Amino acid sequence: MEELVEPGLGPVRVFLMHDDNKPRKLKYNLGHRRLLTFGGAYSNHIRAVAEAGARHGIETVGVIRGEERLPLNPTLARAAACGMTLTYLDRATYRRKHTEEVQARLRARWGADIAILPEGGSNAAAVRGCAELPGEITVPYDVVCCPVGTGGTLAGIAAGLPEGKRALGFAVLKGAGFLEDEVARLQREAYGRTWSNWSVNLDYHFGGYAKATPVLDAFIAKYRVEGVYVAKMLYGVLDLARQGAFPAGTRIVAVVTGRPQPVGP
Repeated sequence: MEELVEPGLGPVRVFLMHDDNKPRKLKYNLGHRRLLTFGGAYSNHIRAVAEAGARHGIETVGVIRGEERLPLNPTLARAAACGMTLTYLDRATYRRKHTEEVQARLRARWGADIAILPEGGSNAAAVRGCAELPGEITVPYDVVCCPVGTGGTLAGIAAGLPEGKRALGFAVLKGAGFLEDEVARLQREAYGRTWSNWSVNLDYHFGGYAKATPVLDAFIAKYRVEGVYVAKMLYGVLDLARQGAFPAGTRIVAVVTGRPQPVGP
């Protein structure tokens, strides 16, 4: 845990907690012999599932959005090297990946016994894994901030917070108002209830998923953080602190959930 010392923060203190959320989301999802999941061509989730499958002897299938492109990029090359079987869905079908029709087709191809994990790994089991994060924070704090893609990490962190603490998620998608319903749904699936100690900020998507601007690119270069998720969250935390959005004396833990994309397999 390190404190980020920046000009303009005033009486607000920001601490960085480096914590790869992928193993947390997978922790309670690995009790299967065969596992299928979804992701884009640069998905850290796909890579994490492949690596977990190799470690635990689980057969894995990665359903990738779009067409196959050879040679494989470093993310998919690493997944393949771990033994993951890669297959592809056109973008129109991929948008319907959660439907019974598409999942029935996948089971017909890959076997009725295969477990299907959603894109990003966000399900009830993932929420329970992420709920363990607050218990590992080693500094006094008031707010925990994290990036939000599919909602599982925020749902879990909020569920695991002690009384009086809050969670603030930063959406990396444009038009992500649906995430509030999604986080609540995930909490209900995991625990049969929801919490009111969290919120989602929609203002720091920088144009949408995996999009960036010169301002964000400069921020990524300065802080050397992963750009799709972490940079947007951290930029939002610092910007809001400088605007006085947090009460004086607030201690924020910003969860650095991802690593920069690898440069080789």
